[in-house]
Amino acid sequence: MTASLSQLLTIEEFLKLPYIEASPAWEYSHGVAIQKPMPSTRHAVLQKRLLTEVDKHSQAYTALPELRCTFAGRSIVPDIAVIAWERIQVNEAGEPEDHFMQAPDWVIEILSPNQKPNRVIDNLLHCIRNGSRLGWMLDPDDYSVLIFVPHQEPNVCRGNCPLQLLEGIHLELTSEQVFSCLQIDKR
Repeated sequence: MTASLSQLLTIEEFLKLPYIEASPAWEYSHGVAIQKPMPSTRHAVLQKRLLTEVDKHSQAYTALPELRCTFAGRSIVPDIAVIAWERIQVNEAGEPEDHFMQAPDWVIEILSPNQKPNRVIDNLLHCIRNGSRLGWMLDPDDYSVLIFVPHQEPNVCRGNCPLQLLEGIHLELTSEQVFSCLQIDKR
């Protein structure tokens, strides 16, 4: 079940709330704070494997789990935010700034049980409309990936359908390959 606060808030009020980084994280959209659902084991396995694969196959990008991204009137926490290293702001010590105030280059969301698909799609569309170049919504129950890119209709990929990736990520994936990581050999 997803928790939400019915009182309308400004984004500034939301960002000052003491519990928004509690697990699972809270997001902000249209004046409302909404807590993300707790991920399932399958969700966590997919997230871990995708993070590892993206990082292994790109020097130009990094894949970050559960990074709060605040931009264009929303504050979202994608399951995976893929960001070009050159876009990550650093402080005077050369370390990353704590707050990412832009749309990620690529947003990956993995549906959890009881999660509302339209809420996830709404966040992905917001990202695409505000600077993201790629969005994926993985549905572990359907073994499908819904792909979003600017100025194109969404595309559903299943089976051996090749998945669109960002230029600079040297990886070829199909939907089948993504979901194959859910098969755990217990020998």
